[in-house]
Amino acid sequence: MKILLPPSEGKCAALAGEPVDVDALSFPFLIPARESVAEVLRQVSGEVDALTMLKVGASLSAEVERNTRVFEEPAHEAWRVYTGVLFEALNVASMSDAERQVAFESVLVVSALWGAVHLDDVIPAYRLSMGVKLPQVGDLAKFWRSELAPLNGGFAGELMVDCRSAAYSKAWVTPSARTVQVRVERLFDDGSRKVVSHMAKHYRGELARYLVVNGLVELADARELAEAVGEQWQVELVEPAEKKPGVLTLVIPE
Repeated sequence: MKILLPPSEGKCAALAGEPVDVDALSFPFLIPARESVAEVLRQVSGEVDALTMLKVGASLSAEVERNTRVFEEPAHEAWRVYTGVLFEALNVASMSDAERQVAFESVLVVSALWGAVHLDDVIPAYRLSMGVKLPQVGDLAKFWRSELAPLNGGFAGELMVDCRSAAYSKAWVTPSARTVQVRVERLFDDGSRKVVSHMAKHYRGELARYLVVNGLVELADARELAEAVGEQWQVELVEPAEKKPGVLTLVIPE
């Protein structure tokens, strides 16, 4: 099983340490693409209209300015860099050494800058969203779609538990027959249900943690996944098909 996560928008910058070694990151076939995107981001972030191009507000100007030093900034393991509700719920820091190793092997973060990384890959903090278009690179989701496609062959036979948001799902399209997308719905007292938006990140983080710490990452069948997760949450499963990913819905009581 591979658990696919989106990055957090906010990042925790390392205060000291060596800069990123692009050659040392997972999936070395992505080195040229990573270097290209990082160099363009470095240049764009120094432009007068950088905030507009990167689709961020003035309050994030310091983070954008930091992008100009993307190759020089201190780097940390990705699980320390990515913050926010999903990664707080995943809580790698509280895992045992054995659990952490399982997380490092089974969890992948899809990134607008690095393509895809494991949680133990060492990266700097950066500000770049998948919905951005960069000069020379273009639409980032489209750019990474072709670059990441070879990963599907490398993970043949593995179940993809997709906890990503829509923009990041477009950047790496996994085989439908082996993909289960995670959806979160709130169940109200009157029986009605509503899709959860922001807090869905929290529950997806909890799900990823549950799979890791309970040794469920060896599962390769969507029905077995739903049965195992059903011991913790109320769930519904639409099984994956050849042309359409499956959907695992976590139903959260009000």
